[in-house]
Amino acid sequence: MSLKLVTNFKPSGDQPEAIKKLVQGVKNNVKNQVLLGVTGSGKTFTIANVINELQRPVLVLSHNKTLASQLYSELKSFFPHNNVEYFVSYFDYYRPESYLPQSDVYVEKTSKTNHDLEMMRMSTMNSLLTSKETIVVASVAAIYGANKPEEYKNSFLNISVGQNIKRNDFFVMLVQQQYQRNQISIESGEFSVKGDVVEIAPGWTHHYNLRIEFFDDTIESIKKIDPLTKKIISKEDHALIFPASSYVVESNNIDGTIQLIELELENRLKEFKKQEKNLEYQRLKDRTKNDLDSLKEFGYCSGIENYSRHIDRRKEGEKPYTLFDYLPKNTLLIIDESHMMIPQLNGMYNGDHARKMNLVDYGFRLPSALDNRPLKFKEFEEYDFQKIYISATPGNYELNLTNGEVVTQYIRPTGLLDPVIEIHPAKNQVDDMYDELQKQIKNKERTIIVTTTKKTAEELTKFFQSKKIKIAYIHSEHKTLERNEILRKLRKGIYDVVIGINLLREGIDLPEVSLIMVLDADKESFFRSKSSLIQIVGRAARNENGRVIFYADSISKSMQATIDDNLMKREIQTKYNKENNIIPHTVKKPIFEPIEGHDISNAIKLIQNQKSNSKKKEIEIKKIIEDLRNEMKKAAEKMDFERATQLRDMILELETE
Repeated sequence: MSLKLVTNFKPSGDQPEAIKKLVQGVKNNVKNQVLLGVTGSGKTFTIANVINELQRPVLVLSHNKTLASQLYSELKSFFPHNNVEYFVSYFDYYRPESYLPQSDVYVEKTSKTNHDLEMMRMSTMNSLLTSKETIVVASVAAIYGANKPEEYKNSFLNISVGQNIKRNDFFVMLVQQQYQRNQISIESGEFSVKGDVVEIAPGWTHHYNLRIEFFDDTIESIKKIDPLTKKIISKEDHALIFPASSYVVESNNIDGTIQLIELELENRLKEFKKQEKNLEYQRLKDRTKNDLDSLKEFGYCSGIENYSRHIDRRKEGEKPYTLFDYLPKNTLLIIDESHMMIPQLNGMYNGDHARKMNLVDYGFRLPSALDNRPLKFKEFEEYDFQKIYISATPGNYELNLTNGEVVTQYIRPTGLLDPVIEIHPAKNQVDDMYDELQKQIKNKERTIIVTTTKKTAEELTKFFQSKKIKIAYIHSEHKTLERNEILRKLRKGIYDVVIGINLLREGIDLPEVSLIMVLDADKESFFRSKSSLIQIVGRAARNENGRVIFYADSISKSMQATIDDNLMKREIQTKYNKENNIIPHTVKKPIFEPIEGHDISNAIKLIQNQKSNSKKKEIEIKKIIEDLRNEMKKAAEKMDFERATQLRDMILELETE
């Protein structure tokens, strides 16, 4: 099946030209291209059309899970008949193993895995190894260690009707794929046996179970059945059974792996003995021996990923296998919000290496644990995939790769213009802000204030509260639950103003906000760079009355660059609107209620009320969690993964209580 774009829309504005240039660039074997697209210009739709024309597998990298889920949902709707996969970390909560020598504190790895996310990761790997028409949306998890593709593929079990195979041999094969036998009620990654019938709950999907019926030692039928009702969905001649876990070690590989670990342990213990590090010597010996005993008996041990170099038969320092090794050679790599994604890719290795060095130096891990790591940035660059970088503010890295040449997408099909930028003097700015807020409240429109310090944000919040203005302050200590609730209340008009420091980041979409006030706009810094200011200005581009006020004593270099950029975009959009008789209208976006029958503010009050530890509080929190979980499932069923991700984060925070 070829990739097939399904949509009622046609490219408009400068989308057709952007699509044409990007497609031609890929066909001409251009290695790196940049798509500079403003907020709301339909960059995802452009990319969907590029994919449709090129008919090549695609990996889209996104710098956080929420945006990744949003992209996945959009691309899934554009390509409903194809394999669109989602690959992010399967940890809902993760605290890595670490050692703090200054305080002599060892922190054991603590994690909470999300089985649905693990299934989607496995589905991604399976699709890439079995289908050429696959689109993958992934987070930075794509550069972390994965099972060796050849070894993973060798664990696939291909069966067909009429095949001769002893039932007991079949059971052993399933166990080697890490399926567990359960005769009562099977869940994902388990199988049951009842007479001549074997039912398997796949580890990679919850949409169906496999029912395999034997006659003596011959497979008589293969059926896909509904996991709940057990009704037959379809009859199959063949079935490819993938492993129950994405990290499978072949049984004939275990003995060799154990020998390599034992040899490394022997050499490392000699080093500690020579250095008279008796504590480290004993610690490493005991921990590794326990792991070896587990490997010998079960073929698995806790923290097995730390021995991945030996399992994969890699040399010391050799790069790990990652999702990139599963990609076909003609894959197109698309890097979304590249100004954020590239620094993230660049920084992953150093942090991981520093943490693991302490574990190695103090005898908690063998040196080979250092090779269980993310890719170094240089290793990422060595993958010979053609790349398209997407951003409203591309970084120097991607611009240098293209010698500054970019494909631009400035026109919004909705007709909305970039907001008007005004410069107001910093002197008497508080009085000016108050006057502006009064106008906003009169017009029933929302405002965001962006400061550079926590102290300024706190003082302004207190001052405007004293003036009876409905204002909220978002700060770093707010959890996802509280932050989402504050922004929801801003959209609903429960708050007229929200104030914060690093508040306006990529992905925040607040159509009701028509004014953004930027304090200390002329103070050159990371938060007031050209890139940051353009991103801030772009957040007010969802409202037809959008304005941005820069409070400044002078016009900085970054401010001027932002103003010039803004005027250029407004001129292009205005011309397009006149030529096409378009009247801009504010984007209409539904405001989701957090959960049915509850206001999430109730949950916040429960969390903040530390004095009450009564049973009643516990029951109330459990009820809220239950409602949230139901809402999360509904959102997932509707493929609204952005919403489902937010709800999942809320559940995790409440569960910690």
